[in-house]
Amino acid sequence: MRLLFVGTNRGGGGTESHFVTLALAMLAAGHNVAAVVYPGSPIHIGLSGHGVKLYNGIFRNAFDPRGIRAVLKASREYHPDWIIGSFSKEYWPLALIARGLRIKLALFKHMDFPLRPATRYFIPRLADRFIVISGYMRDCFIAYGIPSSRIQVLYNPLDLDYFRPDPLLRHATREALGLKEDDIVLGFVGALHHDKGIFVLADAVNQAMASLPKLKALWVGKGPHSAEFMAHLRNSSFATRHIIHEWTADVRPYYAAMDIFAIPSLRSETFGRVSIEAQACDLPVLGSFHGGIPETLEPGIAGQLLPPGDIPVWRDAILAMAGDEQLRGRIKEQGRAWVTRQFSAPVIARQFELLLEGKH
Repeated sequence: MRLLFVGTNRGGGGTESHFVTLALAMLAAGHNVAAVVYPGSPIHIGLSGHGVKLYNGIFRNAFDPRGIRAVLKASREYHPDWIIGSFSKEYWPLALIARGLRIKLALFKHMDFPLRPATRYFIPRLADRFIVISGYMRDCFIAYGIPSSRIQVLYNPLDLDYFRPDPLLRHATREALGLKEDDIVLGFVGALHHDKGIFVLADAVNQAMASLPKLKALWVGKGPHSAEFMAHLRNSSFATRHIIHEWTADVRPYYAAMDIFAIPSLRSETFGRVSIEAQACDLPVLGSFHGGIPETLEPGIAGQLLPPGDIPVWRDAILAMAGDEQLRGRIKEQGRAWVTRQFSAPVIARQFELLLEGKH
């Protein structure tokens, strides 16, 4: 198939990572891939040098003529079988261009925020495939009024050559962070926001630290509650055992330094990509039984699902995991194998291929 991906966002978050990983996975699967991207963006950088034909384009909003011209040019030159979009500001122009040029259209929705009434009604019907990234999201959009027959699910693909255990990186990062070889490090990666459950997790970790002198915590991220959260940690009895690092595009060194990973969200996550990244890096995961997170984790295989917001339960789970090295070792091996079967880029690329062909 000839696939034209369109994604002119300039950010470097989960949606952009999904876009790049899926495009490269489809290229590796033998399809021809082109993309309309914002020049110099993380998407542009991620796709460059891999054999993807790139067109420069800018959509500041749905009516931006620069983006419309770029997609029209790419469509007329490249003659794709499918146009694939992932960002809501591009839905309407892609729908109209695809309809006008008689090209099939697949649109991804990554967040569970309700669409505007006109968009909610027409876009899933104008698109040949309207795809969400979890069963939880599918249920949400059915509840918003989109017919179930118009919504498909495709999970996030993961590049397992990029996210993998790395003993040398582990040693170097722990040394740089001042961590000892026998320290047990529980980690968090994400936005420092109340809804992410960081204050609950911090309190649970502090209670566990009272019983485990070797337990440390590593927090990687930033957000609207960064200052409040850092003050919360400073005021705790175990402030010196918490390490905070601002958000970075490459989180692999920090996964490598961890022994346990936590995703304690209070608000529903549409998927929980960091959960599968952590498992791919050989980390057992403690995750909230909430939103799309349960779809990223096989309890008893790769970790444990816990009630969100319950500090005593989280404390006990941390104590059990941190205090049992054999348990962590067994889970590490099982978790990466499970993620490989469920979310590896070749597996998701094949499922996407079947979905486009109407066989999935």
